[in-house]
Amino acid sequence: MTKLSVNINKVATLRNARGGNAPDLLKVATDVQLFGADGITIHPRPDERHIRYKDVYDLLPLIRTEYNIEGYPSKEFIDLVIKARPNQVTLVPDPPEALTSNAGWDTIKHLTFLQDVIGKFSDAGIRTSIFIDTDLENIQNAVKTNTDRIELYTEPYATHYAKDRDKAIAPFVEAANLANKIGLKINAGHDLNLDNLKFFNESIPFLKEVSIGHALICDALYLGLERTIQLYQQQLKK
Repeated sequence: MTKLSVNINKVATLRNARGGNAPDLLKVATDVQLFGADGITIHPRPDERHIRYKDVYDLLPLIRTEYNIEGYPSKEFIDLVIKARPNQVTLVPDPPEALTSNAGWDTIKHLTFLQDVIGKFSDAGIRTSIFIDTDLENIQNAVKTNTDRIELYTEPYATHYAKDRDKAIAPFVEAANLANKIGLKINAGHDLNLDNLKFFNESIPFLKEVSIGHALICDALYLGLERTIQLYQQQLKK
């Protein structure tokens, strides 16, 4: 079964809107795991507009599943991750001012940079994953970065799913087959939801983990958090 990591950034955004502690991010993280999620994902940004650096450490003793910290590998981010030592770090090539992640790494242009950063995390015993699109040359070159995994950037799939799901999934199947062939494990994330997740999961037999935040939290407003996590887990059965 593909693992479900719940991104709780949106919970932190709601908390920060009023300056208090409602909703309680730590309780939500605890409940998410209790309700059946396989991991917690956070994406701290320099302006702390959702996850704060303090949250990274406060969450540490509460996570009993898998802790995934994603973000752009600035010096501050690298230092933060090495101190926190999560199970996995996912490197995303978005600048600090970006609203959300919107592209994968160019592993040819940024090869030396990625090798250096991934080396630091590997030395600290942290599994690495890099956010990447379906460009086969970038995936082929990802092996040279020494990353353990790639995370397929799935917004293009989600955007075109309703119009032609077979056409939408085709480049992801090709990318996943190549990644698997060259020894890279595969994660995925961005705009996956209850409508498109099952087909994606069934089409990518090597898929290890999906990270879902925005859609899942939106669904939870109507369905409740526990029921929502159950429904997402149902879509991930092989």
